[in-house]
Amino acid sequence: MQFEQFSTDSYPVHQRPHAWRDALHLHRLRPQMAPAAAPLYGTLTAGRSARGVGMARITSSPQTIQRMGDAADAVWLALHLSGDAALHDGQRTIELAPGDIVFGPAQAQAGLDFRSNFRQFMVSMPRACLKARLPGGPAFALGHLSGRAGLGRMFAGTLTALADAFDTLSDDEVAPVESALSEFIATSLAARQDPASPAISSTRAATVHRLCQHVEANLSDASLSLAAVAAHERLSERLVQKLFEGLGQTFTAYVRQCRLERCRADLANRQYGHLSISDICFRWGFNDPAHFSHCFRDRYSMSPRQYRQQANEASQQSLRKRIRRGWPSGYFETPAEDPMASAARIDARAMADDGAATATQAASAVQHGSSVIAGHHHHLPATAQTIHWGYFGRSIPPVLTIASGDIVTIETLTQHAYDDHERMIKGDSGAESVFQWTREHKAVDRRGAGPTDASIYGRGSGEGFGVHICTGPIYVKDAQPGDVLEVRILDLAPRLAADAKYEGRAFGSNAAAWWGFQYDDLIEEPRQREVVTIYEVDCSSQGHACAHAVYNFRWTPQLDPSGVLHPTIDYPGIPVDRASIVENHGVLQGVSIPVRPHFGVIAVAPAETGLVDSVPPSCFGGNLDNWRIAKGATLYLRVGVDGGLLSVGDPHASQGDSELCGTAIECSLTGVFQIVLHKADRLQGEPYADIDYPLVETADEWVIHGFSHADYLKEFGDKARSAIYEKSSLDPAMRDAFRKTRRFLMTAMGLTEDEAISLMSVAVDFGVTQVVDGNWGVHAVIRKSLFAGRQRPAGDD
Repeated sequence: MQFEQFSTDSYPVHQRPHAWRDALHLHRLRPQMAPAAAPLYGTLTAGRSARGVGMARITSSPQTIQRMGDAADAVWLALHLSGDAALHDGQRTIELAPGDIVFGPAQAQAGLDFRSNFRQFMVSMPRACLKARLPGGPAFALGHLSGRAGLGRMFAGTLTALADAFDTLSDDEVAPVESALSEFIATSLAARQDPASPAISSTRAATVHRLCQHVEANLSDASLSLAAVAAHERLSERLVQKLFEGLGQTFTAYVRQCRLERCRADLANRQYGHLSISDICFRWGFNDPAHFSHCFRDRYSMSPRQYRQQANEASQQSLRKRIRRGWPSGYFETPAEDPMASAARIDARAMADDGAATATQAASAVQHGSSVIAGHHHHLPATAQTIHWGYFGRSIPPVLTIASGDIVTIETLTQHAYDDHERMIKGDSGAESVFQWTREHKAVDRRGAGPTDASIYGRGSGEGFGVHICTGPIYVKDAQPGDVLEVRILDLAPRLAADAKYEGRAFGSNAAAWWGFQYDDLIEEPRQREVVTIYEVDCSSQGHACAHAVYNFRWTPQLDPSGVLHPTIDYPGIPVDRASIVENHGVLQGVSIPVRPHFGVIAVAPAETGLVDSVPPSCFGGNLDNWRIAKGATLYLRVGVDGGLLSVGDPHASQGDSELCGTAIECSLTGVFQIVLHKADRLQGEPYADIDYPLVETADEWVIHGFSHADYLKEFGDKARSAIYEKSSLDPAMRDAFRKTRRFLMTAMGLTEDEAISLMSVAVDFGVTQVVDGNWGVHAVIRKSLFAGRQRPAGDD
């Protein structure tokens, strides 16, 4: 389902009534608000399924909501959840209590008068969904069903549960709910027919309802017949036939219509995509596929095959709008290995003298935390041969081999450099080698962990299922699963522009993009827009460096050199046609952003096979997006594969906690790292001995990272690459951060559980790391000074 969420809190008080009217008008509702002392408050969550069933949850302050007449052949109902309310249609007024249900045809112009703050759940259903359950298509008028007893109470309970959860359901999950919902509505309408419609006795109505229920329960039985139903109900065949004829159709036609509806639902459901059309027709009692196809065409004016294809295309369109990152749900195949790995395997241990990296003996030891003698100093440039774009994997050949204690200068590139080619790519041989993309040649073809043939969305090789340019991987000698890799950031600096026009200056890009938290909650037109802001990063002021906005522009559809149109920023490294955009200068005037350069991505290879999307962080590190992973910080990671296979990327000049709009100031950086290996059998007593998560240490703090799903690849299995984008939220991320922090305080600092919990509440700072990376993050900051007077557990230094 596609969902719309609206809140008046997004608007200044004087704009709220107009915005509220606009929001409700889209759902054929007209609000009328009397002047009030308190500002108008209102929230709307609404969605529409693939079969056309609409649902909306409304919470607001006192007002009258008039249903506008609709020519569509549909019915509506409303569950009153709370508040003082009444229904009126110009002739009568019905007082409503919480749990009551009102309903009517879409054409009915009914009004709901809310005299206090209220909550309401509304459902609109196409009449086609009810035809099989209302054989005669009885006319009905505005009605009321009490939620205090009988069928109304049961129906109200079902609707209440649906009101709470409908915005968490996918199209496939909502299909059975729609069937149950239509059954409830049909039953209620049958019991509450318009008195002006042709009447049948209550006894006959009950008999017809019983007959219909029996038929519905036995549709899959190919031997279902008039004689069998009559015998089950102990009625004559003639009477059963007359009862159905009284409703406007024969018994046989009713059974066929019900079966067709069930087949149609299965044809549209991707969960039954593995079934053939014949399997589906046999599943619901048809004996002859040719006869089924003929009946289906007569009923729906298209063949079953055409309907399935149309439904599949509609589902794909829905996926394109709803799921943009990661594999769509329903695609469970394991992503292929990186094609580079299918070439001759590179012996990692023989790469210490590889031409991609130069090594010189360090002159002295580097003092950083515990004393470790520095080994060789390597330089790893960022080129098309030394990076992998948008994915991690145990199969990616390493580009450098080092020993524990070695120092590595690592160049990293931002994947957003093409937002301003002149400032961030032009003249830079390394960047140009990575970003080169013409009709004839694309230097780095795969960008993301998706299929190389772009068979899902058609965006390009890798589909952009992962976007970060990662330098590496680096093989660490003797590193084995279970060991801990200590990654010390000794220094970092922005990568300067190579174009003489901008000599000595550095730039970065911030994209307020479709994956940002704000995208579906904008209040100015156009409501859904992507805006790129280019910043200049001050490199001269030590300790007080700032960034300033140069200009911004709205993203416009971009045609890449391969001929693919990108309406949004849906694939990394798209060349921006400068003639298609309008630069707006003078933005954020007088605003200075403190520079906090850091690396968004530092990862070891996941233990799982296949390629892994670079966007969601996890236990192996990855896209942590925490500005504290900066100069002077150390990141500890548990090794999952031989050699660790360390990669670094996603460089940022500055970022706030949450990375709300989708990106930071994405700015190419070069960092100096020292890599130290800690063997698993020598970890006892170390603060990082018990970690199975990324742990950051600075001079003054420990920073612990929690995620919505701590190890999502293991938790979701073959569905992980889609489920992580669908199921993340801050609640489980906070829970994970709490549990990890409690564990750290108990194991590393020797506290009891009660001590740890008290300390967390009074002295540990929890914050939102990011809400844009699929696997949402919450971090805990523990100040080392808290333990200044405490002796650490035995075994600690």
